[in-house]
Amino acid sequence: MIKKHVFFFSLLIPMFSWAQYLLPNEETVFSFQTKNGKTMSLVKDKKNEYIQYRFGSKDRVEMEFPATRTQESWKQFTYSSYHRGGGKQNAGMDLNYLTFTKNNYKYQLFRTYSAEDESFSTGITVTDSKGKETDITGIYKTVKGCMCSLDDTEVQKEDFGL
Repeated sequence: MIKKHVFFFSLLIPMFSWAQYLLPNEETVFSFQTKNGKTMSLVKDKKNEYIQYRFGSKDRVEMEFPATRTQESWKQFTYSSYHRGGGKQNAGMDLNYLTFTKNNYKYQLFRTYSAEDESFSTGITVTDSKGKETDITGIYKTVKGCMCSLDDTEVQKEDFGL
């Protein structure tokens, strides 16, 4: 009998550790797995009380931004997007970016599509205060959600500049 309970609880432990990426009152806006085995998850409260970025291993959230879950969180992110249809002959594309700054590092989440070579990409670009960039490559087939849903929220919008 004890073995049965130990086995049952051993199955629950991974569920609880994974659950920290999504609380019961939240929904995923955009998420993906990275090539180095990490998870990026952008979540929001179901009632739009806050938005929060989470990043880390399967077992532990290593970074949350912002640290507090308040209405002010929406103002700490900037969303920009650009869409050009017309397929390959018109160099069609779909570009989505979400940026925020923490401790003098700029984080830019991205999801892009180019019709010219039918390429998709996702990931995070981290830029330090001296301009050095580090790319964290996402696995596109693991993408869930769409940053495009931020159009109808209080997150700051920025013209793409094309």
